[in-house]
Amino acid sequence: MGQDHDHAHDHAPHHAPLAERWKHDGVRVIPGDKLDDNTAQTPGMYRQAAINAARVGAQKIWAGTVAIQPDAKTGVHHHGALESVIYVVSGRARMRWGDKLEYVAEAGPGDFIFVPPYVPHQEINASTDEPLHCVLVRSDNEAVVVNIPDVEPVERPETVHWIDPIHKHP
Repeated sequence: MGQDHDHAHDHAPHHAPLAERWKHDGVRVIPGDKLDDNTAQTPGMYRQAAINAARVGAQKIWAGTVAIQPDAKTGVHHHGALESVIYVVSGRARMRWGDKLEYVAEAGPGDFIFVPPYVPHQEINASTDEPLHCVLVRSDNEAVVVNIPDVEPVERPETVHWIDPIHKHP
């Protein structure tokens, strides 16, 4: 220990002058009105990427926002080995999970939801008249969604089906 050694140079390009080594490869601020909707979209759900490989060079994380229409519900699915964090900005989220979706919890503004790898779950806007706004963070850039058609959703997707190449019709 007794050494005072700065490891910051380990990530700096070796050709960059010391005074500018982090100018283009350092902290990035992504304005909230400059998010990218060139990501998988689902009816009833508007997803925008803030942090990903294409936008900032992120290799191990994806972050963005989602706006979910009132009463929208997904089919039953899991996200493979990915860990997911959902932060509720406004509205009311309901999560159902388990082999038969036997568990349920709700989250409101300021609450965080953690979804571990391989957990079968269903995401629901618990409100029939207000949108749900959330911030999403996933532990990888890949959009892994594994649909589980042999589990009957406790709350059948009804008003708005989230259907796209990732979320199949229930």
